[in-house]
Amino acid sequence: MVFHIIGIGNRKADFSGELLSLIESHAVFSGGNRHHELVGHLLPEGYTWLPVQSPMELLFESYEQLGQTVVVFASGDPLFYGIANTLRSRYPDAEIYTYPYFSSIQLLVHRANLNSNLLQTVSVHGRSWAALDEVLIQQKPLIGILTDQEKSPSAIAKRLLEYGYTNYSIWIAEDLEGENEKVRHLEPREAGNSVFHPLNCVILKKESHRHIDFGIKDVLFEGLKGRPNMITKMPVRLCSLHALDLAARPVLWDIGFCTGSLSIEAKLRFPQLEIHAFEKRTECLQILHHNQNNFGVPGINAYIGDIFETDLDHLSKPRAVFIGGHGGRLKELLQMIDRYLLTDGTVVINAVQDASINDFIAFSRLLNWKLDEPLKLKVDGHNEITILKATK
Repeated sequence: MVFHIIGIGNRKADFSGELLSLIESHAVFSGGNRHHELVGHLLPEGYTWLPVQSPMELLFESYEQLGQTVVVFASGDPLFYGIANTLRSRYPDAEIYTYPYFSSIQLLVHRANLNSNLLQTVSVHGRSWAALDEVLIQQKPLIGILTDQEKSPSAIAKRLLEYGYTNYSIWIAEDLEGENEKVRHLEPREAGNSVFHPLNCVILKKESHRHIDFGIKDVLFEGLKGRPNMITKMPVRLCSLHALDLAARPVLWDIGFCTGSLSIEAKLRFPQLEIHAFEKRTECLQILHHNQNNFGVPGINAYIGDIFETDLDHLSKPRAVFIGGHGGRLKELLQMIDRYLLTDGTVVINAVQDASINDFIAFSRLLNWKLDEPLKLKVDGHNEITILKATK
């Protein structure tokens, strides 16, 4: 299969030379409805137009049935979160030729006169917040964002406010190159209360650095009322994160998250991490959300209830599991974890009682997990903690 993919802007196309000859010498074209409005006057008589729309599988079937070279029109740069990548993935052996235009983010950089050397771009268009959360936690200096109707500039601004990233200002481009083009530079609060043209993109510009400690002090976390010691202490937390070896493990399950201190610290150090946190106590959900907002940590998936009664099959399988609590059912919990834990996955527990230490060692051996040497820590006047690690 052969595809020629031509990037266009947001105004009526006016090609000449090579591109015009390319269009005139072909009969099958494809693109969105808006693209057709911008290039229709250039297409030869008797052409076939295959609209790019969901479900994409129908479009692919049309390409395959025709079996002809297709000229595809795309917005901006077809290789920038564009259809060229989709076609390359679908048809790895196809001949694909691209003729790019400026992407919307490039146009906004030019309009705002920003340093594109610093730019890192993510897309939330039809996607989750995960990619944006990662670069926000990393506090990248310049973040370009491809939006959609749900994850609009105002929704992005509200997310910045929710997690305390008021150290960013927001450049918003609307209807670039169109009749209603507008470029605005706003503070998050103003952007959160505004309405924008549906064709838009965003750049976040870091105006100052937000400092968050490496190893957050325990007293800064909101905790359970009347139980200030119900938190994984900071030195123990950092040693536990070291044992979990999260740099090479994309998914973490935090069982018994309580205040969320370990999940929060883990996400701050490894922003790409996918975290699923479990807790029985309903009041801990609000505590977790408060601590997430306070420390600027979006992207932790929380589940309240008995983990043995929770549907885990739809979750990403973990390569790391932290056990913050087991309710006296450690053997059952380890057996359950073994069903989901990927090969070479690690399990870490902080144990106080000898019974928990002995049970973890015994049950890990029954499951043929490899045990590391235990690490014992005593923080101030608190009970000695034994950090145990096993690898599947």
